[in-house]
Amino acid sequence: MKYLIFIVVNCFIFPLLLAQEFTLSGHIQSHEDQSTFPGATVVVQNPGDSAIIKGSITDYEGHFKISGLGSGTYLVKADFIGYQTLYQKIDLSKNLDMGMLSLVEDTKVLEAVEIVGKPVASMQKGDTTQFSAKAYKTAPDASSQELIEKLPGISTVDGKLQANGEDIQVILVDGKPFFGGDVNAALQNLPAEVVASIQIFDKKSDKAALSGFDDGAQQKTINIITKPSRRVGQFGKSTIGVGTGNTYQGGASVNFFNNDRRITVTGLSNNINTTNYSADPSSMGDNINANGLIKTNNLGINFSDHLTSKFELNGNYQFSREENEQTQRRLRDYALASDSGQVYAEDRYTNRLNTAHRLGLKLEYTINDKNVLLMRPNLSFRNEQSINNFLGQTTSGSGPINATDNTATASYQDYDYDNNLYYSRKFGKEGRSFTSRLHTGWHTNEDRSRRYAENQFFNESDSLGILDQRTTRSRTGISWEVQTSYTEPLGQHSMMELEYEIGDRIDDSDKLTYDADESGEYNALDTALSNTFKSEYLRQKFELGYQWKVEGLKLQVETEFQRSNMYNDQVFPSETDLKKGFSSVLPSARLDYRPSEDKRIELSYRTSTREPSIGDLQDVIDNSNALQLSAGNPDLNQTYNHRARARFWSSDPENGKSLYASVESSFAQNLITNSTFIAEESQEVAEGVILEPGSQFTRPANVDGYYQFRYYMSYGNPLEVLKSNIRFNGGVNFTRKPGMVNEVLNFSNAQNYRLGVSLNTNISENLDFNISTRSSYHVAENSLRPSLNNNFYNQTTRVKYRWVFLGGFVYRADLRHQLNTGLSEGYDNSSMLLNMSAGRKFLKNDLAEISVNVYDLLQQNNNARRNITELYIEDQQSTVLERYFMLTFTYNIRHFSAGTTREDFEDI
Repeated sequence: MKYLIFIVVNCFIFPLLLAQEFTLSGHIQSHEDQSTFPGATVVVQNPGDSAIIKGSITDYEGHFKISGLGSGTYLVKADFIGYQTLYQKIDLSKNLDMGMLSLVEDTKVLEAVEIVGKPVASMQKGDTTQFSAKAYKTAPDASSQELIEKLPGISTVDGKLQANGEDIQVILVDGKPFFGGDVNAALQNLPAEVVASIQIFDKKSDKAALSGFDDGAQQKTINIITKPSRRVGQFGKSTIGVGTGNTYQGGASVNFFNNDRRITVTGLSNNINTTNYSADPSSMGDNINANGLIKTNNLGINFSDHLTSKFELNGNYQFSREENEQTQRRLRDYALASDSGQVYAEDRYTNRLNTAHRLGLKLEYTINDKNVLLMRPNLSFRNEQSINNFLGQTTSGSGPINATDNTATASYQDYDYDNNLYYSRKFGKEGRSFTSRLHTGWHTNEDRSRRYAENQFFNESDSLGILDQRTTRSRTGISWEVQTSYTEPLGQHSMMELEYEIGDRIDDSDKLTYDADESGEYNALDTALSNTFKSEYLRQKFELGYQWKVEGLKLQVETEFQRSNMYNDQVFPSETDLKKGFSSVLPSARLDYRPSEDKRIELSYRTSTREPSIGDLQDVIDNSNALQLSAGNPDLNQTYNHRARARFWSSDPENGKSLYASVESSFAQNLITNSTFIAEESQEVAEGVILEPGSQFTRPANVDGYYQFRYYMSYGNPLEVLKSNIRFNGGVNFTRKPGMVNEVLNFSNAQNYRLGVSLNTNISENLDFNISTRSSYHVAENSLRPSLNNNFYNQTTRVKYRWVFLGGFVYRADLRHQLNTGLSEGYDNSSMLLNMSAGRKFLKNDLAEISVNVYDLLQQNNNARRNITELYIEDQQSTVLERYFMLTFTYNIRHFSAGTTREDFEDI
């Protein structure tokens, strides 16, 4: 009998024991000062052949955790740039905490033997994808943006940096805010050579981070982890240049880092359409397809420090003064059931001078290990002076319908203040917490304008109308919101949340329009174009949420009951008031599944509401273009939105491959869209306001039928033969947008099929080129006027090349080809924009460079584009920057603390 028991144990119980999975954890720190390393790489290898079994990256506290390991003997490898690799052999038969693992700074210089190891390019840890900077070669003077653009899934579309098709909204450096929400400024002000690794993730809201319960509010975020040995010193870049056609530029960006205390100062002045300081002398930067000619003067300061062990301050101040002068022409083909072929053509000249101050702060006070205070105040001021002249004409197949010659001058002043104050308390029981938020906001706008227009209407009795008016508009908005939430654990794997929120938004708007009298004085109040209006939106929400979490799997469901009351009160020119109430149930759900450390699946569904703005509600005529009148609609209801999304991530750390795919769908009930009436005969739309034949009157309206579907995929793979990284991306978009045209429902259906490929070299620091192309095929359909159905194609191809040769000579080229087909006659369909520079590096360590740059060598720059709405299809083209040559001097600032030399810097 005992032998039978022994056989059973060996055949059944022992294999089960072998199948058990264990967890390995620990912390990575510096041997010299015991500071922890965020972003260090930890891999578990087979001691026999060094094959990678599993891996992880450390979080902000230097902690790592690797799950799903079977029992056995392993080799643990811990690695961080600039430090000696640590190897430790372990025997794993239960969950093991390795404690603190110390890395020693690598100061050894290897002269006779060069050891080359293949770095781990990327890793997936939870909802964070991390890339190692040393896996991507860049020039010594490259910016962090040039480094990040080499990563799989990263692209720049219309001047905006995107990760897997989503706009990057936040840049962090070592987990701290950097230049607020100005992504381009942040990346241009940080050299690539100080970067150890890059993390990409969806940043949760402050409330979710404090409470541990996800509220669904996310921002696509890049966190740049710097090399620990580069966190003390001064580094940056300065540039000055003069060119043909009176062009000029001058700028500097200097970082003063002293561990936690970090100050960055930037300044920029130019007339070459550059609004952010660029580290690349030949970069097209943000002047690609910029509308108009832009003169810029900018000053920025970013500050962060741990003032005490408990108090942390982050701040950002930016001043900007921009003058934009442009001419623009546009052609609109309208959707009319009569298929009359009504077309609107416009030529416009605009000159705007915009001055702005922006200040943002983050103050965090850790009272103790259980209580935290967090405050985020934001303050901004903007002043704008503008001149606007345009000639517009509406025609049909039978000839001209109307025309306008319109001139306006205006000034605008905006003041905005927002503040969020958070308090979080964690109780003795793990998972039990209380979080509160107080939001306050104050916004005011003061607008002054004068308009003179000659409006011609070509009907049976041709008429000429003269408009000479002065308008003032004053708006004030006050808002407040109080939110409290309580979380309670329900057993080992689940927790619940109770949340209550109440908030109010009060908007006042006063618009007064005066007509000129015979003496030229503006004393006659035009009551048809004047209005005093007040809107209040009071909202209360109660939410119950449940979260269940085990190793590799998290499920969260929430149900929110929302009660909103809207009060609209008009006191001039006539007294009216309207009260509305809305009751909504808003469910949401999210599932996170991680089958392994390198793979992740996320499913989510969310509902939300959107209330109409004061501009949507105020029922006053806007006659800034007498051919296209508009007004608000106080009878609007709130919009109810549904959104569902599925996402998949996968990475292969050993081979450097990565895959991302997403499917997303959304639809809306009571969408706030436009209802446009195009008159066939004269009609009064307000007391004393006549809509002439061929003219339009547009108001917002609630319409059902909006739907959107979106698919996106990105795949990256290293090509060892070419020492390069190749990535493919593609997607499909379908949008159905409803609108009303002459009281008939119209659907504008837009389909978009995209495919792109890019090749980024990793040959050497002296030779670097990037090749990318992105194609997009559009199908536009119109239910009201099928003759407007149209297919058009865009393709953008770009080649960036940099070569350093003969001990310091450098050649750069940036070529961008734009192909458009299917646009209206007379709009440029294609262009080839070529920028080049040739220079010589000199001084010690090649810190200085003098170069000759040329912008738009082939003189083909243009920015023709097509816009599709529920009312029309529009082609437009604007003034662009033309060819110039410039002599530029650039100096790189590099000074690090004692013990950190330039040679050390280059060896890493």
